[in-house]
Amino acid sequence: MMNIRKQNKWTIAAICIGSIFFIALIFVYYNLFASQFQNEKPAYVYIDKDDTADSITVKVEHAGKPRSMQGFRWLMNHIDKAKNIHAGRYIIRPNDGNYRVFRRLTRGQQEPLNFSINDIRTSGQLAKSIGKQLMMDSAEVAIRLNDSAFCAKFGFTKQTIVCLFIPNTYQLYWTISTADLFKKMKKEYKQFWNKERMDKAKAIGFTPAEVCTIASIVEEETNSNTEKPMVAGLYINRLHQGIKLQADPTVKFAVQDFTLKRVTGTYLRSDSPYNTYKFLGLPPGPIRIPSIKGVDAVLNYTRHNYIYMCAKEDFSGTHNFAATWEAHQANAKKYQAELNKRKIF
Repeated sequence: MMNIRKQNKWTIAAICIGSIFFIALIFVYYNLFASQFQNEKPAYVYIDKDDTADSITVKVEHAGKPRSMQGFRWLMNHIDKAKNIHAGRYIIRPNDGNYRVFRRLTRGQQEPLNFSINDIRTSGQLAKSIGKQLMMDSAEVAIRLNDSAFCAKFGFTKQTIVCLFIPNTYQLYWTISTADLFKKMKKEYKQFWNKERMDKAKAIGFTPAEVCTIASIVEEETNSNTEKPMVAGLYINRLHQGIKLQADPTVKFAVQDFTLKRVTGTYLRSDSPYNTYKFLGLPPGPIRIPSIKGVDAVLNYTRHNYIYMCAKEDFSGTHNFAATWEAHQANAKKYQAELNKRKIF
């Protein structure tokens, strides 16, 4: 009888211990491995160099909206690997568990982002755009862009360094260094300026930087992709004939006022080398970062005899072209009359 009672006690004890162990397993599984993050689509958390365990936890919770952060907090406070979390952009996928996200952070498994370059006029705007998209100080980028010695390492001047940045979307890590960013852009630049484009540039008598400069003017003159080769041909005709470009967009760049509707008077007398009404030839560099279509429009410009153009009086954004001064004046009068009618001075 006593043996039966002892066996029952051991059985009950075993059941209790087993139950506790089972409950503990469920607890561990739920808090560490079970799906916790309820975001409907991938979310991203940005870890800075000065983030602490607490701030990282807050960022993860805010980005992933988990059912429970208990397991993640325990991992951050009790596992030494948490001390090795590096700055970066990390993904939190729908239905991730706490341990999976923790492991991603401690292994430095960053998720690249889409870094885009488009619609940028000045090097200052470029620096700000880079600073907004990457974990990079825009002031540091601006310093590099204005450092003649640094620009020369990549084959540019500080006026032409923006040519290095071909408008496109690139896969980069958020934590990429300034030096590595420029190296990456140089690699992309070389791929863009392949043998075919280099041969075309040589055939029309311009360097890639000069093509980029012409394209920047063309793109400020027209938004029409079909008209860009025509406009490019006009400016190339003027350059080949030794005629001043007299491009309004270069004057706007010279005075740094891109809101001007009418370029007249003191603006045309600006002493800036970007004032193509006053100085012969191309300005020192691009007046914006031209698109790929803009660059290709110059390389494949339309052959014609036009040396004058004037915005169409219908304000369509396209132009009337002319080969003679008389024809140009007739076009200009129609446009100026419409400006006056609309009270644009």
